[in-house]
Parts: sequence; C-alpha cells; structure tokens
Amino acid sequence: MHRATGSFYAVSLSLALLISGCTIATDDGAATNASRVSESTPLPISQSDRPTSDPEVWSTAVPVETLPAADLAAEFGVLESAAGGPIGLALVPVGGGPATVLGTWTSGVAWSTVKVPLAVAALRNGGDAVLADAAAAIESSDNAAADALWGALGDSAVASAAVESVLRQGGDSATTIQRERIRPEFSAFGQTEWSTQDQATFAAGLSCIPDAEPVVEMMNKVVPEQQWGLGQLSDAAFKGGWGPRSDGGYVVRQVGIVTTVAGRVGVAIAAQPDSGSFTDGTAMLDAVGGWLESRSDRLPAGHCL
Repeated sequence: MHRATGSFYAVSLSLALLISGCTIATDDGAATNASRVSESTPLPISQSDRPTSDPEVWSTAVPVETLPAADLAAEFGVLESAAGGPIGLALVPVGGGPATVLGTWTSGVAWSTVKVPLAVAALRNGGDAVLADAAAAIESSDNAAADALWGALGDSAVASAAVESVLRQGGDSATTIQRERIRPEFSAFGQTEWSTQDQATFAAGLSCIPDAEPVVEMMNKVVPEQQWGLGQLSDAAFKGGWGPRSDGGYVVRQVGIVTTVAGRVGVAIAAQPDSGSFTDGTAMLDAVGGWLESRSDRLPAGHCL
C-alpha cells in the first residue's frame, strides 16, 4: 500500500507562501517543465471483499461514528477560507449511501481523471494488447497512451459510448463523454465536464466492478512526482488531472478510492488557485489530502461483498 512520505501535517494552510507562476504542463497537452501524474500502491482484495458489479450484493460497513455532514462542511469551510482559491471535495461510501459534497468548486473539465473509465473500457475491448498503454495512461498520465486507448475503441461515437458504459456501471448516471475537440490543442475526452459528486459516485462504484480491478491496481502505482493530494493519505488509489482554463489559470483535481478502518470511500477533490499556478493547485490538494487523512477513521465508508 502507498504510504505518503513526509508529514501531511506540515502542509501549511497559508498557501500564499508557495512559489507560483511556474511554467507547467497540462496533463492533456504538450509538457513544459512538468512532472507526470500517477497513483499509489495496490490494495489486496480478499475473497470476502471481492468486488462485484451487482448492486444487489453491495453492503455498507458496520457503522462507525462518522463525522456529521454539517461538521464536515464547517471544517472544510475553514480550510477553504485559507486555501487561496476555490476547492471542492465529494465523498461517496462504497456499497452505496448519500454523497457528501463540500466546498465551492463542484464541477469542471475532467482532464486526465477521465483516463480511469477510459482504461477500463479499453481493457474490456482490447485485453492484453492494450495493457501497456493502460498502465502508462494511469500510472504516469501518458497522453499518447491515452490517445491510443481512445483510438482502439473505434470512432469518437463508439469510444465515448464505451467509456460512458463504464461510468454508468460505476453509478454515474449523468456524465456525458465529450466526443469532439472543443479546444484543438487538447483531446476530446479530456475536456469532458465531470462534477465532483458524479466523480466520487463513480469511484465508489469502480471499487465493485470485477474487471476494473487491474485499473484500480494501476491507480495504486502512480509515479512519485504525481503523488500529491490523495497521495497524502495512508491508503489511497487515485488518478490526477490538471490543465489550464480558457483564461490560462490551472485547475488541478483527483479521483480515487480511500480505504479506512470502516471500509472504502470514493473521493473526488479539486482546486482552482487564485494565482493560476499549477504548483499552488497541487499544494492546495495536499492540504485537502492532509485534512482527509486526519479524519479518515470517521469518513463515511463501506464495502462491496
């Protein structure tokens, strides 16, 4: 399992001290002076906790004393007030349960987080022939590999339908995969609009899809340079995404599955630094990750049987 290096408690809420204005790559375009994004280490799945796609056998964990949503909202509001820009968080327990949506950032471009359902769809279609590209797309956020996965699915209509099918199986009933290049320098699928709530819902469901297990394992092997945000937690599988808004400022986000003492929870986090800096965005997600880690034993979580 991934163990974050360093103390998350060292993340300062005063993000104004961070260096900003660096030239940074988008994860869905040409790179300049940027490290690539990836995941942490795989979580062993016992026979009694074997994922399943059948909603009838989903079950929440034995209840623990979770933090009330109102308390989480109040505490997250304090965090956001010092963050240096809008941040957002959504939590959905594996096995079903209400979503907890916090912060003022609630929806935006998916960027490379959409490579998760894309990789699942591509592996279903191409099997071992696309395994290397799937690993590269998830573990190091390789754009050429992701483009190859998309192309292997067929034309844009067929490819988007295949990825949407994975989203629906994971419980996201709303998100539509972008089929056309609305910004010529970026992939079509990377420009998909994906809310934190729908993303966390999908992450929770992903944990219960049997043939998604290889992708979840890849999400546990993200390259060290990309282990910000959810990488601050003791046990998380995740995928990052980042890129410039039309006004040039960066959005940085992650989707993942966090394991706690009570079970697992689907998580989506996002940051939009006022400075526009990618570096500040990742630092803001580090603060969110540290905040989650300090409360991980009281987050709403569950299991799939």
